[in-house]
Amino acid sequence: MKNFVLLSLIVTVFVLLTACSEEQQNKISRLGVSWLEGDYKVTFTEGSHVKTWTVMDSKVTSEPAKGYYYFWAVEDGKKIYVQTPIIRTYIEEIK
Repeated sequence: MKNFVLLSLIVTVFVLLTACSEEQQNKISRLGVSWLEGDYKVTFTEGSHVKTWTVMDSKVTSEPAKGYYYFWAVEDGKKIYVQTPIIRTYIEEIK
């Protein structure tokens, strides 16, 4: 059931984001989303700079009032705490 709810949420957000202007996407991103526990690929992009983290068996949570996502990720075999701006961050579920 959790997977169905998560999948429904992801599909809904994807449909909304692909059908919206950039300004509308930014407003939707700021609504706030707390992802259920799972495995995710989180990508931050700014110009030509791209940074990707792997979130394993954890969650990515938003702080819309402050404009960022926060999560624990695995980098070089170590668990690190990361905050990224909502506006420049993409989250993908790892299957």
